[in-house]
Amino acid sequence: MPVWCCRCSLTGHFRNYSDTETEGEIFNSLVQYFGDNLGQKVKAMPLVEETSLLEDSSVTLPVVIIGNGPSGICLSYMLSGYRPYLSSEAIHPNTVLHSKLEEARHLSIVDQDLEYLSEGLEGRSSNPVAVLFDTLLHPDADFGYDYPSVLHWKLEQHHYIPHLVLGKGPPGGAWHNMEGSMLTISFGNWMELPGLKFKDWVSSKRRNLKGDRVMPEEIARYYKHYVKVMGLQKNFRENTYITSVSRLYRDQDDDDSQDRDISTKHLQIEKSKFIKRNWEIRGYQRIADGSHVPFCLFAENVALATGTLDSPAHLEIEGEDFPFVFHSMPEFGAAISKGKLRGKVDPVLIVGSGLTAADAVLCAYNNNIPVIHVFRRRVTDPSLIFKQLPKKLYPEYHKVYHMMCTQSYSVNSNLLSDYTSFPEHHVLSFKSDMKCILQSISGLKKIFKLSAAAVLIGSHPNLSFLKEQGCYLGHKSSQPITCKGNPVEIDTYTYECVKEANLFALGPLVGDNFVRFLKGGALGVTRCLTIRQKKKQHLFVERGGGDGIA
Repeated sequence: MPVWCCRCSLTGHFRNYSDTETEGEIFNSLVQYFGDNLGQKVKAMPLVEETSLLEDSSVTLPVVIIGNGPSGICLSYMLSGYRPYLSSEAIHPNTVLHSKLEEARHLSIVDQDLEYLSEGLEGRSSNPVAVLFDTLLHPDADFGYDYPSVLHWKLEQHHYIPHLVLGKGPPGGAWHNMEGSMLTISFGNWMELPGLKFKDWVSSKRRNLKGDRVMPEEIARYYKHYVKVMGLQKNFRENTYITSVSRLYRDQDDDDSQDRDISTKHLQIEKSKFIKRNWEIRGYQRIADGSHVPFCLFAENVALATGTLDSPAHLEIEGEDFPFVFHSMPEFGAAISKGKLRGKVDPVLIVGSGLTAADAVLCAYNNNIPVIHVFRRRVTDPSLIFKQLPKKLYPEYHKVYHMMCTQSYSVNSNLLSDYTSFPEHHVLSFKSDMKCILQSISGLKKIFKLSAAAVLIGSHPNLSFLKEQGCYLGHKSSQPITCKGNPVEIDTYTYECVKEANLFALGPLVGDNFVRFLKGGALGVTRCLTIRQKKKQHLFVERGGGDGIA
């Protein structure tokens, strides 16, 4: 069976893109990164075909990014050599921050002390670099201002770090799969990536931007276009599915030994004898005829940018696997749009108190389908997302919240014709006859006949390709990774995983669920890798050329 490896990618045999980069340019960028001795090694490689078995590639990529949503795209943009500088005419409204920026105006933000610049800043992210980058791109946005960015971008090709971005679908990630009838929660300009204003892109497409919020499919098209217009296509591989990301180890006593997997038991017995080396990334690519082409890549660094929408959360109750129970908004929306629930007398059950559940309520309500809305919290709970959204900007969500508060179920009344909320309730079970059993906080049980159910209580990332499903990377190592409850534990300035060197995480995996904040992860990772690249080149010079790839 054909296998593609990083060597195929570097020689261009795997790539079908019509970009202008030649094999020689790719080769030169690698030589620049690794040193001239790599040149002899790569020149000795034959130009192999895709059908060759290349599991033992001698070239190791500096970076492989898993996930091609906005996090992965932004990181690719910065690794490609794009650098942010303080604009000559810019004055940041935060005078303390502006004075710090003036101290090193000649340096790009990537080359400055991010901890120093971030000190004292506050924002809606727990990651200081995310807050810093957001306030540089959108000064005082949380106060309702629409100030222009204080940054301008330069392409400095000598900063290019070779990398690949692997994604299941086209660039844009999960944005291509979101329900199209709903507006984004964020403003259009908050969804944009560096160097291409969203409003300018909309204007170029001769479409009118009605209001500040936009449809998800508009954002998905913008991200796909961004990768093309910024010249990043050569770094992206679509339709790729990762099955394994594992460490390779080397025997310290044998410099000529091949990288290999060593069993955990073996490592525990002779841990001091082995040193961690690079990452091995295995998976397959789905091609046009539906078949799967396995691949194997090797990388010095891996960046996790998968997002957290892969695996919808479940209630883990009896009957949840019945076909009338949905776990995603696209599934539920498709059932409604195809008319499967039209004319049904029985209500749909919607479980959850977040915005996705609210979207489902609106979807059913607007199609004249009666709704039972169940959630565990009180309607006065201050942590409800609705309390954080201005009414004027998000009228549809406040409509749902108003119904949650005013149309709640009472033991002395029947279900309302259009919508009934069940605060402080949970679902005990689903039955094969399409009934569900609800229980209140006081223990009172109620049975209802349904036409369908949508359990929309969040989602988890699919990190099955990592050991322990990636749980060991979280703040709570015994629990699954989640955006809010258990994000990946990182160094807050480099975004490197605390529990795994040379493994980085950004975006929702580290708690940054909004696009405006996940861009800070790309800044932190790029600065870290740039510093290490400089150190590597310095050591290479000191050793008089070295012995090739370490």
